[in-house]
Amino acid sequence: MRKSVLEWLIAIVIGLLLAWVVSTFLLTRYTVQGESMYPTFEDNDELLVNKTAKPLNRWNRGDVVIFHADAKRDYIKRLIGKPGDKVSYKKDKLYINGKYVKEPYLKYNKRVNVSPRLTEDFDVSDIQHSHGKRTIPKDKYLVLGDNRAVSNDSRRDLGLVSKDKMVGKVFMRVAPFDEFKVNFYPKSFDKVN
Repeated sequence: MRKSVLEWLIAIVIGLLLAWVVSTFLLTRYTVQGESMYPTFEDNDELLVNKTAKPLNRWNRGDVVIFHADAKRDYIKRLIGKPGDKVSYKKDKLYINGKYVKEPYLKYNKRVNVSPRLTEDFDVSDIQHSHGKRTIPKDKYLVLGDNRAVSNDSRRDLGLVSKDKMVGKVFMRVAPFDEFKVNFYPKSFDKVN
């Protein structure tokens, strides 16, 4: 009897230790709040975030990322530009390092948008924390919401996001269950990654 109880206690401790390691170093859960990534993600979607992207510096343009917006809030946005990139929008088209990149995740919002353009013209020098340079500074990232009309992203008060604020990249939507999905990376970014 004692051996059985001891085995159960050891199994429980190992299970708790594994859960702690996974949640601290590998994965975290995130609940979407707001409409800034609609229709890719909706309010209250439950996501799993890969935290290994940060220590391994595995960020790709086009990834959906989670970062600390401030001490109390985390944001979800799409990573558009990395350190050293020249990013601009001209006539509602994205250019990264001079290459045009299609954004298929914007189709719905472009269709329902009431203004002539979904994304205003800008380049990196127009964004806070760029120090007026056309190239994204070291350890900074440019992020945009898929629902550009309502997103507080790099174009607005948020500015460029510091590397130390990054948490991880979204790799799975786990709820609602009928919307389960893995991989939110658009292949159109392959030409710039």
